Amino acid sequence: MRRFTIEERRARLARRHLLADGPKPDVAGATAQLVGLHATDPATPYLTLWARLPGFGVDDLDHALYEARSVAKHLAMRRTLWVFATADLGLVQPSCSDRVADNERRRLVADLEKSGVTDDGGAWLAAASAAVLGHLAENGATGAKGLRDALPQLAGHYDPAPGKTWGGATPVAPRVLTVLGAQGRIVRGPNDGTWTTSRPRWALTPDWLPGAAAQPALETARATLVRKWLRTFGPATLTDITWWFGNTKAWARAAVGETGAVQVEIDPQGTVGYALPDDLDPEPAVEPWCALLPGLDVTTMGWQARDWYLGAHREQVFDRNGNAGPTAWCDGRVVGGWRQDADGRVEVQLLTDVGATAHESLQRKADELTEWLDGVRIKPRFPSPLSRSADA
Repeated sequence: MRRFTIEERRARLARRHLLADGPKPDVAGATAQLVGLHATDPATPYLTLWARLPGFGVDDLDHALYEARSVAKHLAMRRTLWVFATADLGLVQPSCSDRVADNERRRLVADLEKSGVTDDGGAWLAAASAAVLGHLAENGATGAKGLRDALPQLAGHYDPAPGKTWGGATPVAPRVLTVLGAQGRIVRGPNDGTWTTSRPRWALTPDWLPGAAAQPALETARATLVRKWLRTFGPATLTDITWWFGNTKAWARAAVGETGAVQVEIDPQGTVGYALPDDLDPEPAVEPWCALLPGLDVTTMGWQARDWYLGAHREQVFDRNGNAGPTAWCDGRVVGGWRQDADGRVEVQLLTDVGATAHESLQRKADELTEWLDGVRIKPRFPSPLSRSADA
């Protein structure tokens, strides 16, 4: 059985996650290679691409999202908002988003009935959905507020946490848009906010993405998508696959079988994992490298078992809910984090001694990021204990 060392996994991470020196694709190509970019925090995909693509600017992703439309935002695995290559949406929808859409629809129907908005949540949602689709067909891309103002079918409130301080009357309209988006019937179009905020106008998917690929059958879509994932993230355990795709172990086992992946051993314990049968060659070492990655970066969040690149730093760089804050990397391992000081300068927060050369490289990255941000303040949606620390 092929055995992958930690050193090999770190070298694969560097190359396949576009963090080592070498040829770099365009925005859509990078997004496809990483399978998807976390976008729950609006700034994350921009900073993810800045860390990987030399010369990247905000306009590059904006162009890909809103003009070329070679990438698009979509709700998928683990009910997370992602940026995907448009060419991959046909794989993502049946593999991941349909499950999310079904869960969101059932929860919304139950809450509509429990809150007294209607006695028939399914019929109410069908009517509200039809109203949204009709309005977008007639008027084009429209923001959530514009839809609420124009459509009485979206009226209604529910209480997400009765008796709790964070509860209270909450409009149901955004959840209708969430369901329609997860179903792939509408898509986030132009953003009326800045690159660090999210104020999308919603559009009909066929209108916004007329060239989107057709959806294959579930088994074909799942096998193709998991094969792409293993090419970038493998070797990986069944638990990693289950977690990343937000599905069951039975789903993950079926996917592994469909890909033809073979069992391998993963150091340090010789854990059983999976890799593609044509992807077992020894991985050459890479030149020393370092990177500053944003909160929720796809690499930091890439595996459920993270000790091989996190070491002892999990509690400092992840919050209690498993969300990663900004991280500093050297040679395939997390060595700390980063934040901005009162003047907006990026500060590296080291948790381990990396040596003088790597420290200087990280400081150069910090200076480059400071210049690139040009005064824009980044406030991670899920700050880690390290990024909140006042004396780190």
